[in-house]
Amino acid sequence: MNKVASPSLRLDSIDVFRAVTMFLMIFVNDLWTLEDVPDWLEHSKAAEDAMGLSDVVFPGFLFIVGLSIPFAISNRKQKGDNNTLIIMHIAERTFALLLMGIFIVNYENIAGPAMAVSKYVWEIGMVVAFFMIWNVYPANPEKNGLYTALRIAGYLLLAGLAMIYKGGDSENPSWMGVHWYGILGLIGWSYLLGALTYLLTGDRMKWAIAGWLFFELFNLADFAGILDFLDPVKKYVWIVGSGSMPAFVVGGVVASVIYRNGVSRNTIGNTYWIILIVLSVVCLAYGFGTRPFWGISKIRATPAWVGICTGISFLAFSFLFWLVDLQKFKNWANIIKPAGTATLTCYLIPYIWYAVITLAGISLPMILRTGVIGLVKSACFSLLVILLTGAINRMGVKLKI
Repeated sequence: MNKVASPSLRLDSIDVFRAVTMFLMIFVNDLWTLEDVPDWLEHSKAAEDAMGLSDVVFPGFLFIVGLSIPFAISNRKQKGDNNTLIIMHIAERTFALLLMGIFIVNYENIAGPAMAVSKYVWEIGMVVAFFMIWNVYPANPEKNGLYTALRIAGYLLLAGLAMIYKGGDSENPSWMGVHWYGILGLIGWSYLLGALTYLLTGDRMKWAIAGWLFFELFNLADFAGILDFLDPVKKYVWIVGSGSMPAFVVGGVVASVIYRNGVSRNTIGNTYWIILIVLSVVCLAYGFGTRPFWGISKIRATPAWVGICTGISFLAFSFLFWLVDLQKFKNWANIIKPAGTATLTCYLIPYIWYAVITLAGISLPMILRTGVIGLVKSACFSLLVILLTGAINRMGVKLKI
């Protein structure tokens, strides 16, 4: 049986999985710049019983969030943090993701002509503020005052951007609001529920699986009409995505808990990735089994979408665990490594990129934005963002929450 060299440490396959997923996320997020994009790459419409690549990437990322939670919380406990400190840290991370998510969603709803500044200048200021607040500053006691001042200045910049914000209709502009929480906000809510679930269950496998099934069944019950009696409170208090998104996160938690239990019994190796494949098959069967009732839809977060995407995530992780942690074949991922270790930085860079090239009036010729050539362009753009992330990391710029 193959053994993992350092089973007590974080799995390398998690970072590789995250890097691959971020590459795909930037790629699919750039498809809006292209013409004639194949349907199988794009998001499917809410009414369709279909799923494109773009509908799979976000669930995969949520699954990876869950994979990381048991290792992160266990590391904090090893450093002496009690549950109160851990909950405070979870709350801080959730707040940061929600705040960024709300600002990004409001940017997307800006009433440009009603603004005192260009919406793209507002966008750049927003991302700069994020970097000022959540950058990982060097450990230098002599400059702690400077770093604190930069963080405060970042919050003040966000406050200033909020004050001048005009959204919605240019004729009757409105102020900032919680239209929805955006991708980062959805990650924040899902992370909060997944982290608190693991804090309650720990590495007790049966309880972790019970937590996962709770969110899966909550999603199923909502579509089956069993939860209709809760409609009066639904718009005030509800589990994000009707349980679908925390289900992805806690599915990832379960995968890591199984690993950690195997380490304690010294049974990790080929057995683990086989278990992951079995879980993948079970989830795929659940997804396709519920498809005839409500179809596959990311927009509606149907049980079929949840099951199929969870199955794909288990399968992808099982392959990467076998390839990276068992076979030690991981040098191929070095080029995209920054996307796995500086994910938030990588996610935000395109916002500045798009704003700058728009302000500069730069536009690629249509031949570079159409068909196969356009897809290659978007893949190259994704790689360029990752390489740029690595470069600014080396300069001391890296976001962490």
